[in-house]
Amino acid sequence: MRFRIYKRKVVILTVVVVVCGLAFWSSGRQKKSDSGSFPKEMEPARRSSSSISSSSSNNNNQVQATPAVSRASVLPPVIHANETHPEKEKEKDKEKVARPEVDKDTLVYRGIVFQLNFDQTIRNKEKFKAARHKDDLVVVVQVHNRPDYLKLLVDSLQKAKGVESILLIFSHDFWSPEINQVVASVDFCQVLQIFFPFSIQLYPQEFPGNDPRDCPRDIPKEDALKLGCINAEYPDSFSQTKHHWWWKLHFLWDRVCVLKDHKSLVLLIEEDHFLSPDFLHLLKLMSALKREQCSDCDILSLGSYSHIGYSSKANKVEVKAWKSTEHNMGMVLSRETYQKLIHCTNAFCTYDDYNWDWSLQHLTVTCLPSYWKVMVSEAPRVFHAGDCGMHHKKSACMPVSQKTKIENILQSSGNQLFPKNLLITKRLPANGAGGVAPHVKNGGWGDIRDHELCKSYLRLQ
Repeated sequence: MRFRIYKRKVVILTVVVVVCGLAFWSSGRQKKSDSGSFPKEMEPARRSSSSISSSSSNNNNQVQATPAVSRASVLPPVIHANETHPEKEKEKDKEKVARPEVDKDTLVYRGIVFQLNFDQTIRNKEKFKAARHKDDLVVVVQVHNRPDYLKLLVDSLQKAKGVESILLIFSHDFWSPEINQVVASVDFCQVLQIFFPFSIQLYPQEFPGNDPRDCPRDIPKEDALKLGCINAEYPDSFSQTKHHWWWKLHFLWDRVCVLKDHKSLVLLIEEDHFLSPDFLHLLKLMSALKREQCSDCDILSLGSYSHIGYSSKANKVEVKAWKSTEHNMGMVLSRETYQKLIHCTNAFCTYDDYNWDWSLQHLTVTCLPSYWKVMVSEAPRVFHAGDCGMHHKKSACMPVSQKTKIENILQSSGNQLFPKNLLITKRLPANGAGGVAPHVKNGGWGDIRDHELCKSYLRLQ
C-alpha cells in the first residue's frame, strides 16, 4: 500500500518537473528568437547595406550608399484615392490584399538613387574647370531606356563647337548599366547624373508603379467601382514621363547645388534628340537678340519638327505664341520662367493630360500671367531622331538610318551654319492673338495620387 502511494507521488512529481521544464525551455527559445532576428522589413535593408559596402570597397567609382538605404526607404506620400467613401474603406478592410514585400534589389537601387542625388558628383570637373564659367549653358537630357539613341545624342554633342563649356546633366527614370556606360563615355565636358526617385522601376508593385490592387488601365469608372480596386474613383494612370519632367524642373533649379545661383539658361532635350554642330553658337546669338529686341520672350527654341532647308533661313528666327506641338523640342528656359511655372503647380498637376507639353499648353492660357512668347530658329538646330518613342509605335527602331538622314541635311547645309548674326523675320504684334488652348485633353492623368505626388516634389526633395 505504501509502495503504491509512493509510486503515485513519484509519477506526479515527474510530470510536474517535465511540464515546468517544457515551459522554461519554450520561454527561453522565444527570448533567443526575439534578440537575434530582425523585423522582416529591416532584413533587406541590412543585407543591401552590407552588399553595397563590400562592392564599393572594390570600386572607386561605386557610390557609398550604405546610409542611404535606410534614408531612401521613405515611401511616397500615402494618398487614398477613395478616402471620401468611408463605407467602401470599411468593406475593403474586410478583404485587404497584403501589400507585396519589396525585394532586396529594389531597396538597393532606391538607396543608390538617393545617394547619387544627394552627392551630386560632377565628373570631369577639374578637366574642364578653366573652360566652364559660372553662368555658362546647362544642357539637361531626360533619359529613359533607349541607349542606341542616347549614343547618337552624345555623338552629336561631342561634335558641337564650344561644348567643353557646358554642364551636361542626365536625368534618369531607369537604372541601366548600359545607359550608365554611355554616360561614362562622355569625356568632352562636365557631367552630372540625377535620378527621378519615384520611378516605376523603383516602385514596381506599389504606387507610383503598378500596385496589383490598382484598377486596370482605361477601365470605365462604373466597372472599376464594381471591381473594388483601390483607385476606382479615378482609374486612370499613364504618367511617369510627366512626373519625371516636373520633378526634374524642380530638382534642377532648387536642389542641384552647383546651380544654386545660376542666372543663365538651361536647355531641355531628350535622349532621342540630335543637335547640330552650331547649336551653342546659335543660342548665344539668340540670347543676345532676346536681350536687345525681345525682352518679353519667355522661351527660346532651337527649332520645330519640320526639317526646313537651311538655304536663306539659317540666320533667321521668328517670335510666336508657344505651341506644344511645335516648340517642345530644344526648349531653353531661364530661372524667371521657371519661377512663373512654380506658381502654376496646382494647375499643371491636376490637368488631366499625361503629356507634360500639353499640360504646359494649358497653363499658357489659364494660369501664367500671359501666354508664352517663343523665339524659334527657322532652320532647326535640334532634330527628333526617335522612331519608336511613346507616340511612335513602329515595329523596328532604326537609329542609324535616322542619323544618316540628319547628317545629310547638316552636310548639305554646312556653309549655312554658324551665322554671324540673326534676323527676326516674323514677330507677334503687341496686341496680337494670345496663346493657344489645347484642342483636347488626352487623359491618362486622372488618378488623384498622381496629382498629390506631383504637387509634393517641392517639399519632398
